[in-house]
Order: sequence, then structure tokens, then C-alpha cells
Amino acid sequence: MNYIEISFSIEPQTPFQDMLISELAEIGFESFEETETELLAYIQEPLFDEKELSNLNSLNNKLVTINYSVKQIPAQNWNALWESNYDSVTIDNRCYIRAPFHPSMPEMEFEILIEPQMSFGTAHHETTANMISYLLEEEVSGKSFLDMGCGTAVLAILAHKKGASPVCAIDNDEWAYKNSIDNIAKNNTNDIQVFLGDAVLIEHKTFEIIFANINKNILLADIEYYTQSLSKNGLLFMSGFYKHDLKDIQSKSELLGLKFISYKEKNSWVAAKFKKIG
Repeated sequence: MNYIEISFSIEPQTPFQDMLISELAEIGFESFEETETELLAYIQEPLFDEKELSNLNSLNNKLVTINYSVKQIPAQNWNALWESNYDSVTIDNRCYIRAPFHPSMPEMEFEILIEPQMSFGTAHHETTANMISYLLEEEVSGKSFLDMGCGTAVLAILAHKKGASPVCAIDNDEWAYKNSIDNIAKNNTNDIQVFLGDAVLIEHKTFEIIFANINKNILLADIEYYTQSLSKNGLLFMSGFYKHDLKDIQSKSELLGLKFISYKEKNSWVAAKFKKIG
């Protein structure tokens, strides 16, 4: 699948760059690269709607000047871009996430091999890093686990390495689905079940722990599915939104019978933990 890259010049950058990123995330943009002179934003080509982009509040705010250019990133060029910029990541000094071209660190408690390709979920982004940090803290051994919007399946793989069973991973993007299967094989966690689709797939299924790292709009639309699929006292972890969006996520979750437990924040991106009571 091709991606669309939008290059933005923003004057002044503060606070309008952060505001623009938040709005872009809400309309489906899934990764960002910030430099001193520009903001690069990426979205799957089928999801890109330039009319929707042009209607963003940030682009129509008289207090800021924002110009942008659009270009298509073919799959093979996207992969090359990932490899040229992809560094290994260590989370909480316990989990080391690397690509095949990085050295192994067998002394690390958890080592995960990820071929990122075009999939979202490499632990470079704050949302994934927050979710991994939560997962490292959680006792998951012997518990059923769902990685919803799995991207690279990094969360499913870590849960498996921590003893969760059974483990299920779901993504609605075919490239992410195939990439997850490849990464699961690379990490010898082959009994993880991987499905192509959305939250409808979990109807009539039950999980003790659900991790959903997607975006605010999809989370709000699908929290009901997650809640129905959680066992009593089950835990739901959600990420892919900014701190100022937490109130909306919390309100919808509590309306459905979930209890807010805590949140983690990194560069204004948030992951939140909820528990199903009753």
C-alpha cells in the first residue's frame, strides 16, 4: 500500500505545530517527523482526503501561516526510508526492540525483533512506548490477551514473551496483517493468532486484557466492543491520542462501566488504563 507524505511549514511553530499534529491524528495520520523547519505527516493513501485536510482549524487560523505540499510514498521507498532512519529502542531498561540489522542484546530481559516495513508500532512513537511500559508492569502470565490495531504486533509478541495465553492480534490494514505474521515468526511466537479486520471480529470473544493503540476517533467508536469482550475485572489499555483527549476517552469508558485507573504521558501523547467492574 502507498502512503501520502505531507510536508508542512508552520510560522510560528509554537503552539501551532502541536495543535496541527493533534488534528491530523484525528483524521487518520499515523506517524509524524518533526524537524527545525518542517513537519512531515504520513497517512495511508486510501484514507487521505485533501478536502478534509484543508478544513482543519489549524489551516484556517489567522494567527498562523501554514503551507504544505503533498507527495506519494510508494511502498518500496517507504521501506527504504524506515531502514535509513530506524534505530533500536529500549523501554524501561527491560525491553529491547530492534530491526534485523541491529546487534542482539541477549542480556536484556525481553528482546523483540521487528521488521517495521510500513506498519505502525515500532516503539519509536510515544503511544507505543507508553503501551509497552504499561505491559512491562502488568502481570499477564496465563491471561488471554488482545492486541487491537496491532501494527507490527510488537505488543502481542511482548505479551506472549511474558506468558500471556492465548494471544490474539488484529489489524484492518493488510500490510500490517502480513507484517505481524512475519514478525511473529521472527520471534518464535507462532501460536499468536492474527486476524485481518476490525473490532467486529471480537464479538462473542472474551479477553482478560485488551491493548488498543489506534486513534481517538476509532477508540471512541469501538470502546463498546472492547468493553463487551472484557471479562469481569478485565483490563483495557488505550492509546493513540493526546492528553487533552483523555477526558473524552474517560467519559465514554465510564459511561460503559469501566473504571479509570491511571494514565502515562510522553510528549503530550497518552496511554490510559481502565478496569471492568462487574
